[in-house]
Amino acid sequence: MERIKIALADDHQLFRNGLKILLSGYNEFEVIAEASNGAELLGILENTIPDIVLMDISMPEMDGIEATARLARQAPGTRVIALSMYGEEEYYYKMLDAGAKGFILKDSDITEVHDAIIAVHKGGNFFSQELLYHVIKRIKNREQEVKSSSLSKREKEILLKICEGLSNHEIADALFISKRTVDKHRANLLAKTGSKNTASLILYAIKNRLIEI
Repeated sequence: MERIKIALADDHQLFRNGLKILLSGYNEFEVIAEASNGAELLGILENTIPDIVLMDISMPEMDGIEATARLARQAPGTRVIALSMYGEEEYYYKMLDAGAKGFILKDSDITEVHDAIIAVHKGGNFFSQELLYHVIKRIKNREQEVKSSSLSKREKEILLKICEGLSNHEIADALFISKRTVDKHRANLLAKTGSKNTASLILYAIKNRLIEI
């Protein structure tokens, strides 16, 4: 089986070393590049293209947000998973807008890191449950104007599939409908819930107890 090629971008060498050792425990992974900031990463990736980049958000010279946006142009086939710490919530949406496909906490168990890499490599999204729970706790006093009862049965079904990390094509196959229909329902979900992106939809689903955390 062809191994998933991974690059690590974090300004703490000890963290990179530890993560690399843990990832080496999985036969399906191969760490092919390391960088201490976004600029260094982009320089390395001129000659080496990984499947997945585990990207720190806060780095000197070029942070993870700018690096992710540039990477989306330089290597559109490479998917980014953000490495997050508590207190960085203000950057989450910026990372998503830049093109990040997942978020994991830096102190996550290696099994969650493994699951995130596999899910994102398959074309889905991954959001650490602990991270989402922390975000929900911070916004628990903000009332969601749109209630889940305003969603149709089909919209709720599609929302649950989105939360599972399925792409629009995979959702279409699972529900035996066309991808165009899924695209339309996703657009309606974004409009009805006032969400900007997938992460917002997942937060909406959690807050309205459509999924359990």
